[in-house]
Amino acid sequence: MSVVGFDVGNDTLVAAAARQRGIDVLLNAESNRESPAAVAFSHNARLLGPHAAGAASSHAPFSSIKRLLVLAGRPTLLPRRGVDLSRLPFPVEVSADGGGGVLVHVDHIGRRIALSPTQLLAMLLGYLRQLAEADLEAPVSDCVISVPCYFTQAQRQAYLDAAAVAGLRPLRLMHDLAATALGYGLYRSDLGGPGGPTYVAFVDVGHCDTQVAVVAFDVSGMKVLSHGFDADLGGRDFDEVLFEHFAEEFRDKYKIDVTGNVKASMRLRAACEKAKKVLSANAEAVVNIECLMEEKDVRGMIRREEFEKLCAGLLERVVEPCKKAMEGSRIGFDRLHSVELVGSGSRVPAIARILAGFFRREPSRTLNASECVARGCALQCAMLSPTFRVREYEVQDAIPSSIGFCTSEGPISTLPSNALFQRGHPLPSVKVVTLHKNSKFKLDAFYVDENELPPGTSTKIGTFQIGPFQAHTEKSKVKVRIRLNLHGLVSVESAALIDDDQSDAHSADSMEVDSNGEMGQQGDKSRSERLIQLPIVQSIHGAMSNQELLEAQEQESQLAYQDKLMERTKERKNALESYVYDTRNKLSERYRSFATDSEKEEISLSLQQTEDWLYEEGDDETEAVYNSKLEELKRLVDPIENRCKDEEVRGQATRDLLKFILDHKTAAKSLPTPEQEAVDNECTKAEQWLRERSQLQESLPKNVDPALWSHEIKKKEHELDMFYRNIVRHKGSPARADSSGGSDHMHTTDRD
Repeated sequence: MSVVGFDVGNDTLVAAAARQRGIDVLLNAESNRESPAAVAFSHNARLLGPHAAGAASSHAPFSSIKRLLVLAGRPTLLPRRGVDLSRLPFPVEVSADGGGGVLVHVDHIGRRIALSPTQLLAMLLGYLRQLAEADLEAPVSDCVISVPCYFTQAQRQAYLDAAAVAGLRPLRLMHDLAATALGYGLYRSDLGGPGGPTYVAFVDVGHCDTQVAVVAFDVSGMKVLSHGFDADLGGRDFDEVLFEHFAEEFRDKYKIDVTGNVKASMRLRAACEKAKKVLSANAEAVVNIECLMEEKDVRGMIRREEFEKLCAGLLERVVEPCKKAMEGSRIGFDRLHSVELVGSGSRVPAIARILAGFFRREPSRTLNASECVARGCALQCAMLSPTFRVREYEVQDAIPSSIGFCTSEGPISTLPSNALFQRGHPLPSVKVVTLHKNSKFKLDAFYVDENELPPGTSTKIGTFQIGPFQAHTEKSKVKVRIRLNLHGLVSVESAALIDDDQSDAHSADSMEVDSNGEMGQQGDKSRSERLIQLPIVQSIHGAMSNQELLEAQEQESQLAYQDKLMERTKERKNALESYVYDTRNKLSERYRSFATDSEKEEISLSLQQTEDWLYEEGDDETEAVYNSKLEELKRLVDPIENRCKDEEVRGQATRDLLKFILDHKTAAKSLPTPEQEAVDNECTKAEQWLRERSQLQESLPKNVDPALWSHEIKKKEHELDMFYRNIVRHKGSPARADSSGGSDHMHTTDRD
């Protein structure tokens, strides 16, 4: 069983796999360790990863899919949502109900297809699965996938649904920084000790978000103490500052409005991203783009000081999630062992400087900023897999947002905050709640504090309907088991009606918690209880229904079939093109002595016509058409190819016979003189026969099949061998040998 980890970023994809020698980052078909997180469609093909990015000039790819999934969970009227959607290089349809749902539309195979962010995400996961299977040469199903800590229940469920559509079975959805911390701590022996845990802060400035976690390490494992995040601050926001700066400069300098042109905006944003990287190591950067729009070449320059001044507001925001994480960890700065800085957006020098001022120490960069999450996910997958032996190491993560449950009577909680699972609560975890109910009821799950969520995110999680059931008493009790699982999802795992005849003086709902995750039993009374399991129907806010999931899987199957069909068609087209070029070369080389002038002329004409057809009307044809064209050419070329092969066989047979004659002459030297002379005489006759037949073969027309000649050579070889055996068997009787296998028996009739 393959053990893999996938990091699905907003801009790039990384896959890693556990092997016996450690964790390897897998290479894509272009031998790159990172792949673009993009999907594109032509009228008959789907392009994924680097192929989608490479076709950006002709087919605008769907990118920032992770961000699109985040935006789908926010209300339509949120200002930041509108800004983000306007930056995308493709149109997005927003649901009319104001709930935040989004769709994109593509024209594919002659029909218009609507795709949700979950379906686009499934395509990226499918690409990663194919990449891993190609590298590992084995099927891939089980995996661990990274998610941001601020993802809601609906967004986490979307990842699981996308994985199901892609044919994957996630063993865990793992927070980005939990994965990073695992890769950091598992191999180190200097963390923790008699003095207590070692505390490390991890800061991940990604493409579209910033996350911070404080983690405690000891020799037995790691524990995430707290999370902090800004879901709207990442490296792309620094790119956008440069984009707006140069867009305004070019508007004044060249009288062009880049913001109104999609392709020009894409090119300028790409150039600004490169300029940001240049500024990370240099005092200034130049943006130089040929024919940006209206056939105008543009050039601009910016210094690092000016860039940092433009980004002052963004740099101030970097500190906020760090404050939240440190407050949640309840440890002082002096107890921090180190600060680890990762993420694609972390290379801006000003960010490191701001963090150094806040944490009172220079951030370290001991981890690979782009690969650490995928590596950690692969490690976690190995730990969860029965096929790998990994040392005992506990990985305890925590939820970044408090979660509560309520009935029609109000919240179910023993805490003043009304939270059932408070912020920072470890996962997985189980709580058992006992409720007094007489008929079916609903449990509503919700996020307790909207300030612990990204701005504009709904606090609704879902509804769990329990029942119907028939109570035997007015004060019947229902024991509800609520699970917070490894994925960070909450669910009502089971509900049971407690059937006992004992009265209960307490009418209020009560809660029992078993830290081991098992439904507790208390004393003799609990042992006498009879539990009647009740049906549960769940509805997760913003998640796919079962029917929608089935439809998405069916659509993905159709697209995957079309992908395979197009791949076969591409292979046949390439085979036809290669055959044209190879045959043209062979006509002047290998086939030169085996084709008549008229055959060469006919084949050359057909090759040229096929080549012209390939680059004109035959550029986009079906697999059957390419096969038909190839067969037409082969009908002309195969006879010549067969002659060539027959000549090669004849030449090899001739060489074999000459070697056979030489071997027999050498072997005959050990025989008495009469026998030796008889063998030499017979070998000389065979050589003479070979010379005569070779001269005759050369005089035959070029289009005569030489297979007969090869057969006669084999026959002559057999006759010589039989003659030699008779000589050896009847030493001293050359006459008898001649009568049984002499030259008369070796005579063959020439055939034209």
